[in-house]
Amino acid sequence: MYRTHTCGELRISHKKQEVTLSGWIQRLRKLGGMTFIDLRDRYGITQLVVDEKAADDLKEKVSKLGREFVIQTTGIVLERESKNNKIPTGEIEIDIKSITVLNKAETPPFTIQTDTDGGDELRMKYRYLDLRREVVRDNLVLRSKMAIIIRNYLDSLDFIETETPVLMKSTPEGARDFVVPSRMNPGEFYALPQSPQVFKQLLMVAGFDKYYQIVKCFRDEDLRADRQPEFTQIDCEMSFVEQEDVLATFEGLARHLFKEVKGIDPGIFPRIPYAEAMDKYGSDKPDTRFDMLFNDITEIAKGKEFSIFNNSEYIVAICAKGASEYSRKQLDALTNYVKRPQIGAKGLVYVKYNTDGTFKSSIDKFYDQNDFENWAKQCNANAGDLLLILSGNKFETQEQMCQLRLEMGRQLELIDKNQFNPLWVTDFPLLEWDDETQRYYAMHHPFTAPKPEDIELLESNPGQVRANAYDLVINGVEIGGGSVRIFDSALQSKMFKLLGFTEEQANAQFGFLMNAFKYGAPPHAGIAFGFDRLVSLFAGLDSIRDVIAFPKNNTGRDVMNDAPSQISEEQLKELFLKIALPQKQS
Repeated sequence: MYRTHTCGELRISHKKQEVTLSGWIQRLRKLGGMTFIDLRDRYGITQLVVDEKAADDLKEKVSKLGREFVIQTTGIVLERESKNNKIPTGEIEIDIKSITVLNKAETPPFTIQTDTDGGDELRMKYRYLDLRREVVRDNLVLRSKMAIIIRNYLDSLDFIETETPVLMKSTPEGARDFVVPSRMNPGEFYALPQSPQVFKQLLMVAGFDKYYQIVKCFRDEDLRADRQPEFTQIDCEMSFVEQEDVLATFEGLARHLFKEVKGIDPGIFPRIPYAEAMDKYGSDKPDTRFDMLFNDITEIAKGKEFSIFNNSEYIVAICAKGASEYSRKQLDALTNYVKRPQIGAKGLVYVKYNTDGTFKSSIDKFYDQNDFENWAKQCNANAGDLLLILSGNKFETQEQMCQLRLEMGRQLELIDKNQFNPLWVTDFPLLEWDDETQRYYAMHHPFTAPKPEDIELLESNPGQVRANAYDLVINGVEIGGGSVRIFDSALQSKMFKLLGFTEEQANAQFGFLMNAFKYGAPPHAGIAFGFDRLVSLFAGLDSIRDVIAFPKNNTGRDVMNDAPSQISEEQLKELFLKIALPQKQS
């Protein structure tokens, strides 16, 4: 028996018991003739002690121990004189009687504790060591707990967990596919699924009624803090439902998670139409934990000699409460912030509403005090506030101001990580126009149904058609999204035509789905949640990498096992591929 107890379960009630523990040595400390060892396993840390009266052979064994050695020890539980109230086992220690070294260890490349000295890249290279840290392991434990809660909740509503293929047909819409060559079918390729979309719709045709899956998905796209090449979705579909049924079911799931994991009830989720979200927040995933709403001042700001405003489609202001004392240095820093390539604004206008009731602006020579007073009224500003203004193309300026609003929220400490503001964004545009290719693309995917009242616009004004779609947003992060699906073959054919598919192309890509619809497709709708994002939100983290056991880095590489990597000429020949392999830099 390697252990009678774990390193996290012993308490004062175990006093005087003989116990056996196994684990890793986190720390050794010698104080006079005493040696203290912190022994760690998944469950916690227990302090071991070897006193000066211990047998010589035991002392000799202890003297040869090092950090991260794997050991087994037997001893007696004692009450600690200097108790540690920061850990559950802090009232006891183990008076060691014997030690067995199960495995020696080299000195790790970074300290394995909460405040580690290892940088991101180093810890990713030795991820198996990083996972020994309690703070990282707790994220994975939370992930496991949330998966169980989700499964139990959906099972209680008669959802059927069903696995769908990982090797499937490549699809032309959305992000780039990861493709897999087929050795048995030369020149042909599978794709790894960006989502199980078509399969879950086929399950509805098959009469499954309610489907879910916690499933791996793959997208070959640029990475950010909330993106990985492979990620996990909570993928769901339901038959004989409308939008309200889906929102009620999965708002219920989200509220159940908040109650079970965080011990809170966020209440009924507000709903914001896409157009309103863009007008108020400049984002289809607004963070509503603080105000600082957009104010359109286009009409009242034009007409003077300031050509930048006169030539702009859209002029928008936000009011930063109590920030009129911002220095010139701080305002210059904000200007540089919005001019960064990632944001792309050409400049920033400010108006200080001083505490004495006067105004000071970067464009004083073009506007008088009455003009600024009118702007202040439009923005509900008071003495002591600061107006920040951007102008230009409407959509681009909204996105730029969204980033500035979030930055001001951070600077003014208005964003509370312990506050959760979930909401639904609805009524998205069905289509978006791309000037470069001169065609429409589906904003969600080609199977999203239009709002019934907008179907007649598909012929005359497709850009104005709203989708029967919805996103769940929490604290400015898109956690999930879905839609009511097209289940009528004629409407689906019209949608493919709008997206530029010929009948032959549509049949080649999606003929199997269209054929299935001929045999009686029920009305159906669904949703998918980003499981990694959801867990990171509940864990209070900014990056999903910290809730994934073995994540990729910002360039999509696994630095631990050096993937992706080149393959041999023999493998290439087997797959009937001819690739000019680049020479590795020496």
